[in-house]
Amino acid sequence: MNGGGVPQVDPLRQHGAFYRGYVRFLRTAPGRWVAINLAAPIDPFLMRVSGGRVGAGLVLPSLNLTSTGARSGQPRTATVLYFSDGDDVIVIASSFGRDKHPAWYHNLKAHPDATLERGGRTGRYRATEVEDDAERERLFGLADLVYGGYADYRERTAQVGRRIPILRLQPVA
Repeated sequence: MNGGGVPQVDPLRQHGAFYRGYVRFLRTAPGRWVAINLAAPIDPFLMRVSGGRVGAGLVLPSLNLTSTGARSGQPRTATVLYFSDGDDVIVIASSFGRDKHPAWYHNLKAHPDATLERGGRTGRYRATEVEDDAERERLFGLADLVYGGYADYRERTAQVGRRIPILRLQPVA
């Protein structure tokens, strides 16, 4: 575990048939619609009240990321997929392959300190954007193992000229 923070997620972990089937569904047009229109709005609440045990992501490694609003200055919570790279948490600002970055990305750029919570475990982290091309390539390779839909999102955003940000969140003592 990473210093008492959120549980680590090994991106090299093998996944069972249910996981693979759920990912296949999410990569379809109806699955993407469900993720954007149903899961994204309710997941922060479901994850909070269930202690991280229930969310629309079901088997996908998800956590609640609470950041400070870039414009409002108010706490904002979003549920995001994640995986571990050592003690660091890696999140991909894919926004389901849409044209614009997710709000939580803008929040972290303005205010890089965040609280992450999963399964009743909470930790404070500081976000930095991964800029190095070789490191981005390595991390996207790992991200694709966690959720194959990231490849679809990269194709979709490339068509509109958007580069999907990768953020590394490091534990803060």
